[in-house]
Formats: sequence, C-alpha cells, structure tokens
Amino acid sequence: MKMIKQHSKKTGLPPGTLLHVGNERREQAKVTLVEYTADKCFEKQSCNIQEFLQKIPADTVTWFNIEGIHDISLIETIGKQLNLHVLTLEDIVHSGQRAKFEDFGDYLFIVTKMLRYNKELHQLQSQQVSFVLGRGYLMTFQESDWDVFEIIRLRIRKNSGFVRQMGCDYLCYALIDAIVDHYFEILEHFGDKMEELEEELLTHPSEKTLHKIHIIKRDFVLLRKTIWPLREAVRCLQDDESELLGDDTQLHLRDVHDHTVQIIDTLESSRDLVSGMLEIYLSSVSNKMNSIMKVLTLIATIFIPLTFVTGIFGMNFHTMPELRQGWMYPWGFWLIIIGIVVAMAVYFKKQKWL
Repeated sequence: MKMIKQHSKKTGLPPGTLLHVGNERREQAKVTLVEYTADKCFEKQSCNIQEFLQKIPADTVTWFNIEGIHDISLIETIGKQLNLHVLTLEDIVHSGQRAKFEDFGDYLFIVTKMLRYNKELHQLQSQQVSFVLGRGYLMTFQESDWDVFEIIRLRIRKNSGFVRQMGCDYLCYALIDAIVDHYFEILEHFGDKMEELEEELLTHPSEKTLHKIHIIKRDFVLLRKTIWPLREAVRCLQDDESELLGDDTQLHLRDVHDHTVQIIDTLESSRDLVSGMLEIYLSSVSNKMNSIMKVLTLIATIFIPLTFVTGIFGMNFHTMPELRQGWMYPWGFWLIIIGIVVAMAVYFKKQKWL
C-alpha cells in the first residue's frame, strides 16, 4: 500500500518523467567500476559517474554498479551518456517494477528482485536490481548497498570459473544466477522455520504460533510475486535473438530458467504446507475448546440432579416428614447426593466420557 501511495504521485505526469518511487534515502549514491580481461582486473569506487563513462574500453568487460537509484541527477547523467531510453530510466527509479526483460536494440534491459532474510529484524527484505547490458559494458542499479554479488566479485578477483574468460553477457547471466540461487537459501531458511512450527503446533500451539504462520504466509506471497515474473523474464531473455547474447550464455540461461521452475514448485509445496499448518492450528484450538466444554458440561450435568434434590429439601413445608427426622440430613440427604455423583461418574466412565 505504501508503494501504491507513492506511485499515485505520478498521476498526470507525462511518460518518461523521472520520479523515484521506493524507500526514501538520503545517503549519497555510490558507483563501483570493475574492469577485467582474462589477464587483469581493476576496481574503483567513485561518486562521479562521468569520469567512468568518458571512455568505455572495447577490449575489456566493464561493470558499473550503482547503489542508490534515488539520485535522479545521476540516473539522468547515465542515460544521456549511454543514450538510454527515457522509459528505461523511469523503470530504473521506480522500485515497484515486476521482473521483466526488454530489448531496445542497442542494449538489453532486465529488471529483477533481490531478496534476503534479515536475521536481526526477522523479516524478508527485497530490493529492485536493474540490468542494462550494452556493447562492452554492463550496468546494475541497486536501491541499497547490500547484495548477493560478492561471490561473483570474488570469482573475478581470483580469476576462478569462466567469468574472466567470457564477455558482458556471461557476467549478466552470472549475476542473475546469483540472485536466483539465493532464493534457494531463503527457501531453506523457511523450511527450517516450518519444521520448528510443526513441532510447536503438536506440543503447545498458542497465539504466537498463529502470528508466526501468518508472517510466513505473507513472506511466501512476496516470494511468489517475485519469482513468477522472473521465470517469464528469464525465458524471454533466453529466447531473445539479440547479438548482445552469445550462444553459450543463452545455454546457461536455460539452467537459470530451470532453477526458477524448481523454486516455484518448492514454493507452491511450501505454501500448501503452511495452509495445512493453519488448519492444524485451528483444529488444535477447536479440540482444546471442545475438551474444556466437555469438562464443563460434565460438571454441569452432575450438578443438575444435585440441584434438583437440594431444591426439594429446601421447600420447607411443615408437612414434609423428612424435616423432623434428625438423621435425615447426614444419612439421608448426603447419601442421596453422594450416590447420585458416584452413579453418574461410573456411567460417564463406562461411556468413556471421562
């Protein structure tokens, strides 16, 4: 709802108007440059993107990583230098985009969602990551400074794997693959939480248990909204005939597509399990309530005839001969009461109600 409220600010504005939609940030945007070939690697950080964009080497792979899409002036400068379409820039600064892929001829534009589970805050966090793949360069736009790309950076620095031997298209694939692989870690985390919830449901379910179930259901909704569009985007990217994508990269993209399908299957199974947990909780609460009502009903049933007997002896008519007998209260009244209680208890026991 917060995203919808922010998006409503764009109502009436012409297409291509750059207006940041997302979490408000005041820190300065940061630009990281990574250039590498099979033999060398160079990294640099700066807040001035123009010094990076003055000349992009043709014989190296150049990766620009921008942290902070809230800086509209920075995004406009990049768009002018690289001749990016205004609709591309608009989608970059709008963090509420669904995962998608668009081919603009001179460059490819990809939008994904990066997820992580914050163990300190105990919540699932999401940020939009946009890719612009051009000739000899790759640009990634992030909302904040956390990502799951460190493993790719280590491969580039240590020259392990195939990243340094391949082009920008392979780097783009590797980054998308890192995002998708991290989904498996998130699902594994939720799998552990679901096992703990199952044990809690069977031992001592409480309102906290119900709250935990609703939190997991909400997080699964976010996962589903993230992964389903990504599967379609990866499929379109895999089938695209752009010259910017090599045959080897498209072959690797099939593997990413298979991973997204596998994640969706796992997610759907997990959602069914969570729905089953909710039903188990409701059944447990209902059974507990039935047990309480059963005990109260048995107590009330026992006291109904006792109330009837005490009502008779409490009428105080002078013609009642029992009132004039001294032994009637200790040996008559209480024997009747105790006899009724014992008889009803034996009957309830035979009926297996106790």
